Amino acid sequence: MNDQTRRSRTLSAAMVDADRAVVEFDNARAWLREAHHGWAAVLCAEAWVFDRAFGHVLLVRHRWRGWVPPGGKVELGEVPREAAVRELREEAGVHVELSCVPAAVCVRSYRADWEPTLGLSYSAVLDRDVSVRGEPGQPAAWVPLGADWESAFPEDRGRVRRHARSLARDRR
Repeated sequence: MNDQTRRSRTLSAAMVDADRAVVEFDNARAWLREAHHGWAAVLCAEAWVFDRAFGHVLLVRHRWRGWVPPGGKVELGEVPREAAVRELREEAGVHVELSCVPAAVCVRSYRADWEPTLGLSYSAVLDRDVSVRGEPGQPAAWVPLGADWESAFPEDRGRVRRHARSLARDRR
């Protein structure tokens, strides 16, 4: 598979999932349509993993971002959902099936000197007794949803909490 084919696979999957996301923030869908023309778009994917009681979320302690959902850059040729699964395995040591519909799509800058990035968030439910392990210097932990965890993206706390409440209602 050449780079153009890999790029097309990644971008096509990102556009489909962005359109299917439960919620959109930052006018992300329009941003992606505009950015894809020159493939300036950097894509990231993350996993919002909740315990079965929807009282906790699985987070990792990043060096300078604080407590964030496991996630990272979508590699060339990889679809965002695959990236979220890979990042979850790498950063928290767990494998879980992600929901069919992405939880959210947003645009953000991970650092002030970086270009904006499209982020796709996928959700999953996992038993809290499953062992989690972070990477060296980046621990993973179940964090109570009611806690105000330290994060470079404080708006994510409300987004994650709202999605957990929605999933809990749907499961009743």
